[in-house]
Order: sequence, then C-alpha cells, then structure tokens
Amino acid sequence: MGLSTVLAVWVVPAQTIAIAGSLTAASPSADWLGYHATPSGAGVARGVSQVDTTRRRWTSPVLDGELYGEPLVFAHEVLVATQNDSLYALSASDGAVLWRRHLASPVASSSLPCGDISPVLGITGTPVIDAARREIFVMAFEVDRGRARHVIYGISVTSGRIMMRRGVTTPTSDQRPYLNRSGLAIDRGRLVYTLGGNYGDCANYHGVVGSLREDGSGPEATFVVDRARGQREGAVWMGGAAAVVDTRGNVWVASGNGSVTSAGQPYDHSDAVLELSSAMRLEGFFAPSTWVQDNASDADLSVAPVVMGDGLVVATGKSGRIYSLRASHLGGVGGQLTQIDSGCGDVIDGGAAFQGDVVYLPCAAGPLAVRVGRSGHLDVLWRATSGGGPPIVVGRRVWSIGADGVLYGIDVASGEVAQRANLGPLSNHFSTPSVGAGLLLAPTSRQVVAFNAH
Repeated sequence: MGLSTVLAVWVVPAQTIAIAGSLTAASPSADWLGYHATPSGAGVARGVSQVDTTRRRWTSPVLDGELYGEPLVFAHEVLVATQNDSLYALSASDGAVLWRRHLASPVASSSLPCGDISPVLGITGTPVIDAARREIFVMAFEVDRGRARHVIYGISVTSGRIMMRRGVTTPTSDQRPYLNRSGLAIDRGRLVYTLGGNYGDCANYHGVVGSLREDGSGPEATFVVDRARGQREGAVWMGGAAAVVDTRGNVWVASGNGSVTSAGQPYDHSDAVLELSSAMRLEGFFAPSTWVQDNASDADLSVAPVVMGDGLVVATGKSGRIYSLRASHLGGVGGQLTQIDSGCGDVIDGGAAFQGDVVYLPCAAGPLAVRVGRSGHLDVLWRATSGGGPPIVVGRRVWSIGADGVLYGIDVASGEVAQRANLGPLSNHFSTPSVGAGLLLAPTSRQVVAFNAH
C-alpha cells in the first residue's frame, strides 16, 4: 500500500521509555499548541508576566536527535520532535520522558544533493496540536522502501499511538531536494504544510503550500511557486515559522527566491507575500519591485507575514527592507503602503512576534521593535544587540535565543538586555522559546531547558 493511501486509525503501541506523573487537564492559557502559540503566530504568552532565569526549573534528558522545532505544551506535557524522526512527551513538572514515539528511519544527509543539516534529516518543522482531538501532527522526512519521502503523522498526545499516516506529493517525483522547514498549522480541520529546498537551493524543487484533512482522507490541495516550464525554487520556508491562518481561514505565507533572475520575464510568485484560500487558491500577493534582483542576490522575503488585527500586514526578509501592506489589497508587484530600511545589519528571517501596534522582528544581530501606524507608517523603536533568534513576548520582555546559546530577556520599552541565561550549544540559529504550564521552554541542541514563568 503506497503512502498516498490513507492509513487512518493505524494503532501501534507506544514505545514507553518512562512514566513520570499523570496527565491533568490544562487551561488554554497553559498550552502552546503550535509555532508561536496561535494561528496568527503572534508569539505572546497570555497570563504570564515574569520569567525566573536565576536557575533552571529542569533540563530534559539528552534526546535522540537534533532539535530544530519549537517545544509545544498541552495538558501538562511538553512535546518536542527530533531529527531522528522521534516525538517525545516530557513531564512539565520535571522534564522526565513520559513517552517516546520513533516514527521511521530518517534520511541520511549524505544522500541529499546539498544542505546544512547533518547527519540525518527527520522532523525539522515545528509540529501542531489539535486540542479538541488531543492529537499532535508532525511531518517526518523518512526512508520508505528505499526512497526519501515526506510523511505527515497524527499521534495521540496522551499515549503516543499513531492515529494517521499520510505521504504528501510534490511537483517533482524525487523528494530529496525538498525540505519541510516551516511549522505545521491547522485551518478549520485541515493541516497546512509548506515545502522548500535544502540549504544551497540545489537540484529540482518548487516551493509548495499544501493542505489536507486532519484524518488524512481525501485529496491534497496545493499551491506551487515557480511552476512554469523551466522554473524552480521559490521555497516556502520562513525560517521555521508556520503559515499564518487568519480569522476567515485564509492562509498567509512568504515565498523565497525563485529562478527568474533577469528582467523582462513574467512574475513567478517568488519573493512574495501570498494570501491563499483554504483550498489553496491565490487570493492576492505582494512582491517588491526589486523581486528580480532579490532573486539573483538571495535577498528574498524570509519572515512569515505579520497579519495584524487592524487590516495591515508587515513583510520583510534578507534584503533588510520592511514593508507595510493593506491586507484587503496586497497590491501585487510594488504594491506596498510604505517601506523603510530596517538598519538590521544582518539578515532578517524566521518568525516574528507582535503585540498591539508593535512588531518584533528576528534580525540575526538582535531583534528589532517596529511600530506600525494606522496608515502603515513604520518606525523602528529600537534595535537590540543580543539575541537574534525568532522572538516571543512574555510580559515586559522580548525573549530571543542568540547564536551564542544564551537566552536573552530584552526590555520591550528600551531594547536593553534585562535578563539572560546560558543554555548551551544549539542545532541552528532559528531556535525559538515557548511558554506553557508555568514554564518558559528553550531548546538546545538535544535538550529542552525549562524556567519558571508566572
């Protein structure tokens, strides 16, 4: 039976390593269900005002692979996935392993045409949890009958048993050039995933945004970037951020650099903010007027769109330019309301956070705070000089993990470092913390570190 066939309610006993404590019902404020918590990706911890970084609450055991995704929290469990195609449930009380599910054999890095993840690629993107179903969904990169395939699993959060397994299709049959870097999202009973390429943009791939039912049944719906004859690339990766789902159920993503790099050729939906319906129909797009030059210089939009509640959207990326857009009319090529130079001094990529009219952007040299006016006017409030990983907001602090393996708590008013805690070596510079069950959680290379948050 091929992976394109749904194996719904495929029950396999969980590989239980340890039992530590029992599950308890958690209030919504205690949970962190997907990348940056909510479908909007706002990354704001509700009902929490302070984090104690004077000492660790706990440090998890060393897990069986590198950690690239954000830790999630549900029902007093901390759930985290590894590059070894394993999913762990840790006790929020002490970090002990409640259960582990090893899903498949990951793909050896040496078998890929390029990339910077090694020695294996398994689960790279952040999973997502459907609280009502008590089910967590992950996309694994695995070896299936000798071929590399991207497969979505639905797994019970209480027992670790596999509820669903579904392989996804790609525009080209060889899936080795594809990478699921972005987190998964949920849009009214459908899972939303994205695909890009490996570091180096090698071989033949196309950026993909896809969706399928949570039970794995029925056909996929997909939108493909750079889909014309002779085109390639246009990765939808966003530095690990998940697709944004708005209140109407529309899906928002940013696409990366495409293969069109000379003037006079038709626009290819690369280097763009794309608004898609839940059926993956293009509803609108924005691309900088410099999209051809951006493609040629790898200066594409690489931050998930910030879709604010007042009808405005903020977009930015490796070029350092920040754009404000009108959500109801993205304007196509050159359709921004305003644009400014961020002054970042480095690349901007990953997931943003936002609260009120202020957006916190993941500049690699240190997060930026940008105020967005009602007309779309943009003002940089401050530029931090520490941190740099995708930020979240907890009370009066912006929390960001630096490439130096330090967790920084940055004052929201001044941009000055107010707190810090050493974490240890990281797997990548897109590591982002989360909050839930009275904890701030930060991933290191192969462990999760927890601090009290209240």
